[in-house]
Amino acid sequence: MNKRQFIKDIVLTSIATPLGIAGMAKSFEQKAHLPATVLAKDEDFWTGIRNQYLLKPDYINLENGYYNFLPQPILNKFIEHIKEVNLQGSYYMRTVQFENKKNIAARLAGIAGCLPEELVITRNTTESLDLVIGGFDWKAGDEAIMAVQDYGAMLDMFDQIQNRYGVVNKKLSVPNHPKNDEEIVQLYASAITPKTKVIFVSHMINISGQILPIRKICDMAHAKGVQVIVDGAHAFAHVKFRIDELDCDYYAAALHKWLSTPLGAGMLYVKKNNVKNLWPLLADGEKDINKITRLNHIGTHPVHTDLTINDCIDYFEMMGAERKEARMYFLQNYWTSKVRNLPKIIINTPAEANRSCGIANVGIEGILPADLAKRLLSEHKIFTVAIDYANVRGCRITPNVYTTTKELDAFVLALKTLANA
Repeated sequence: MNKRQFIKDIVLTSIATPLGIAGMAKSFEQKAHLPATVLAKDEDFWTGIRNQYLLKPDYINLENGYYNFLPQPILNKFIEHIKEVNLQGSYYMRTVQFENKKNIAARLAGIAGCLPEELVITRNTTESLDLVIGGFDWKAGDEAIMAVQDYGAMLDMFDQIQNRYGVVNKKLSVPNHPKNDEEIVQLYASAITPKTKVIFVSHMINISGQILPIRKICDMAHAKGVQVIVDGAHAFAHVKFRIDELDCDYYAAALHKWLSTPLGAGMLYVKKNNVKNLWPLLADGEKDINKITRLNHIGTHPVHTDLTINDCIDYFEMMGAERKEARMYFLQNYWTSKVRNLPKIIINTPAEANRSCGIANVGIEGILPADLAKRLLSEHKIFTVAIDYANVRGCRITPNVYTTTKELDAFVLALKTLANA
């Protein structure tokens, strides 16, 4: 198939008529009898889901990890919420906004696997994690452990804490292809001293897609009296898990990533007994130090985004956590299995299903990541993002449930072409 026909196919898909919420629900109900791993490969079914998205036809989008935009039925709901809040104005803000947010947060806690009194809605992962990192009573000489592969903004926050309070930051490097869970756990364990206060760890490393053994790390850390902060920006609503089963102390995620909410929605989990020990990012009127709402004051904000979280949870529950995880892993394994052992192509993500899901990172020997991303877009109409630090050098590839195997075939062909040039 030539590029012109391929782009034409994308355009035709992008203008398909949305089914609406009820129609999408019916589509998933009709496939309820199929195992998740079987449905993951059903391209006709996922084409129907793809038809609910308005997709830009200029390129194949393999950079959904920054922001998973909304399917049209949910976007329509978002617009309705904007109109309703605008209609009510101050009346809405002074009467029901806080109760609505509380109820939505409780529902979010239900799918996250924690108590309602342990979770609040924030604006993004960075705000959530900065609240925790900046909220400790740090003392000079306290130690914090993290990895150079962790998200840059969080490392910057730890650097600020170091400069401000004299905290010692111990940065380790996570191998791209660990032998087993014990290698990872021991890596963090070996950095602990009597002065260690906290371990900061990514549930899914954002630049490579590697999933870390969080429960094992938490068990090890707690046995040594160390708390654990988990950056779950890319794991929540992507892989199936429950926070209470991880047994971490703090967990943060961006809802505008894999839950596909509008921009400006995140969440923060704080284990109930830890709430009283944190200073809020912004001061609030709540005086009960045991209430997590004390940590959640952010002033006037786009409340229509909060309302749309409810609709996005509807969509997520229609799909089901197991089915979404299966689809995402199928898409990643579909393309990585075709190039993983080819000359000059380097996959920076583990192959095992328990160590990765939808995200992977690929590089080509002799091509800088920035040049690879540029050539994929200019020569092959494929949009990605370049990563070139912390022993991860390549392009991060993040498909979404609507991504087709035909698109991934085009990507595989592009990689082979560039590698053999």
